Formats: sequence, C-alpha cells, structure tokens
Amino acid sequence: MNLDGTIALVGGGPFESNDDLDRRLLASVDADRVVVLPTADAFEAPGLLIAAAMSWAERLGVLVEALMVFQRHEAEDAGAADVVRSARAVYLVGDSSMHLRSVLKDTPLLSAISAVLADGGLVVAVGACAAALCDPMLDQRGGAFTIGLGLVGGLAVIPESDTWSAERLQRTLSLADTTVVELPTGSALVRRGAEWELVGEPTAHGEITSR
Repeated sequence: MNLDGTIALVGGGPFESNDDLDRRLLASVDADRVVVLPTADAFEAPGLLIAAAMSWAERLGVLVEALMVFQRHEAEDAGAADVVRSARAVYLVGDSSMHLRSVLKDTPLLSAISAVLADGGLVVAVGACAAALCDPMLDQRGGAFTIGLGLVGGLAVIPESDTWSAERLQRTLSLADTTVVELPTGSALVRRGAEWELVGEPTAHGEITSR
C-alpha cells in the first residue's frame, strides 16, 4: 500500500478523549473538513456519535460531514466513495469491528479510504474500528484473530485494552502469530509514511513494522 498519508489507530474515546492528538493530526494534513463514518455503530447509536462529532468539530474549528453508510450496498455506491475520496481526513468510529469489515471489505468505499492515504491525507480509526483496519483483526467475539481490512498489515491492535482483564489479555496474546499492540483509551499508534509514532501508553508485543 502507498504509505504517503497518515493513519492513526486510536484506543478509544472518539470525539471526547483525544482532542490534542486530533488537533495535531488534522493540522498535519491541513484538513478543515472531516468525513465521519459511523458504520461500525449501525446497531448501536450512530446519532449520538455524530452529535459528539459536531461538538468536537466546533472545539477544533473544523467542519464534519457525516456519511451514514451502514450496509454493504451503500459502501458500493459510487457517490459515497466520491465523498470520501474528496476528503483530506476520514474518521471511522463505532463499536463493531465485525460489522465494519463486512460492510467495507472489497468495496469502492474502502478503495476510496485507501486513496485518501495515497494522496497524503489522514485516516483515523477509533476503538473497534482500529482493530478492523488491521490484518489480522482482533475478533471481538472471542479474543482470537481473523482477516481484517488490511490498511495496516502484519499488525493487530487491542483497542480499549484498559478495560480488559489480565487473563483475557494473556489468552488473546497467546493466540497471536504477529505483532500485537495494546491500545488503552487515550493511546494511539500513528504511521506517517513508513514511520510509526506511539502516543500515550500503548504496549507493543513484538516489533512494529509497516506493510
């Protein structure tokens, strides 16, 4: 994958816990408009996430465009892909990595997200969405690993690891055959080009490399 852009895998707390990092990331790509995809919250409360995004945008001085894509046929729509492709910054938020993967895998919308990176833009995935962008992807249902969306390869993350018990963490780590990074809320893993930056207090199990 083209590594010209910036991808940020954030532990949790979308639009609430990461203002300083968000402000820095948006400034780094000169983004004054953010496309927000609450796809992973299709079965929860996406409206609440968008309301939080609007308050966040006011604090940070940017515009938010909510792209309400919740089903696969919507991710295959050329118009939705065009909205994303025209953005300098895209945020993926919500609580179901499995749903995000099922909606976006091999679609024009995922290709558009990749194009944002290829054009030097910013893609931020928070919580479960951070796990989904990786390959392998953490399977929330049992703590094992499965095929992810692959915007980051050869690396898996455990978002909101601060909410996990030591036993659950150990069991998941024992199943890994690749580098795994624990991402507690307030932490992030940021790749600019081929360089990784650890923000906050992530814990890496293995070497972090780009692929």
